Amino acid sequence: MPRAKPLTARAHSIVQQYLDAGDLAIDATVGNGRDTCFLAERVGCTGHVFGFDIQAEALRNTEQKLKSARLSSRVTLVCDSHANMTAHIPRHFIGKIKAVMFNLGYLPGSDKETITRTESTIKAIKLSTELLAPGGIISILAYRGHEGGQQEADAVRALLENFSEQGFKLEIEESPGPVLYKLKNKKRGRPLADSGQ
Repeated sequence: MPRAKPLTARAHSIVQQYLDAGDLAIDATVGNGRDTCFLAERVGCTGHVFGFDIQAEALRNTEQKLKSARLSSRVTLVCDSHANMTAHIPRHFIGKIKAVMFNLGYLPGSDKETITRTESTIKAIKLSTELLAPGGIISILAYRGHEGGQQEADAVRALLENFSEQGFKLEIEESPGPVLYKLKNKKRGRPLADSGQ
């Protein structure tokens, strides 16, 4: 029996189906830049990616990775919380973002003290639904093993289940460790962000 793909690879294989050359995408949690580079490759030289992280170390690592792959011109990196993403994205891109990726938890290789927080994550997901294009996707990989991780994953699930009643389709892939949430925008027009939570 073939071995199942890790959920990080599954997230990439799913998101790539929604991105074409010239599209816009967001990496809401840049980390070490793996998702950022993946998104930059998918949108091509005519598309663009916005990447967010609160840690300068993460942005430095990502910038180096982008330079090595000659992808820097396709990406705008922002040192700020993903909860403030709409302050850094031009207004005319609202409703035109084809994919948003979240990889929750802590920066791999770091001291594990700086982690994503439930409150800011929930706010960022709500903002992502405002930005998402019809037919777009939000991918959220939530790690549950660290302190606060299970609480964050549960809060994300509750929020996304609410959105599944508002023109979005929610799919969930479980593993013994992380869980992958996929929220697809089925609406024709701009979705509403305020779920009341």
